Amino acid sequence: MAVSPESVKQLLDSQDLGDRLRAMNQVRELEDKGVALELALKAIDDPNARVRYSAVSQLDTLGGQDLNTSLNVLRDRLLNDPEPDVQAAAADCLGALKLTDAFADLAQVYHSTPEWLVRFSIIATLGELGDPRSFDLLKEALESGSELDKTAAISSLGDLGNPQAIELLVPFATNPDWQIRYRVVQALAKLGGEQARTLIEQLAKDEVEAVSQEAKNSL
Repeated sequence: MAVSPESVKQLLDSQDLGDRLRAMNQVRELEDKGVALELALKAIDDPNARVRYSAVSQLDTLGGQDLNTSLNVLRDRLLNDPEPDVQAAAADCLGALKLTDAFADLAQVYHSTPEWLVRFSIIATLGELGDPRSFDLLKEALESGSELDKTAAISSLGDLGNPQAIELLVPFATNPDWQIRYRVVQALAKLGGEQARTLIEQLAKDEVEAVSQEAKNSL
């Protein structure tokens, strides 16, 4: 049977979890993205976390149909959802949609949540969010966060594009973890400038081929 808004809505109204999960997969097939957004929003408050996660995750592509509604819904899920996966997905989408009005909420949750996944998702999305206020929070994550937070912060600092980040990245250019050095190369290449180029030239001589090759490709 062909997928239609009516058939998806019928599945969403089902008491069967499998039906509702199938409905969320079918939302992706709908040509009318405005209608698809309405149906995704209908599932945002589903009692099952898997359905809510699927609904929230789709707002990164559908949310542009109504940014104000998307902001309110994603902010609510970030602050109030009991499931960390759903909170993390909300953070991801806020960044993807560049909803800078949610920056204060992202910072608040970063400082208050005990969930590593939520913290990581917030730091990872700040570069894409593109809000200049993110710089200080990324600096904080780089200096005192977990190893995962630091790795995400390096990438986000590159995406954010503030040249002041270069000074923060200098110590990480010699980090014993080659994957961190690899991320540093990528961030420096985005930031540009003479100091960044000098560091990249040093990393082009890195003992790990993946790092040195990435640096050479960036020069």
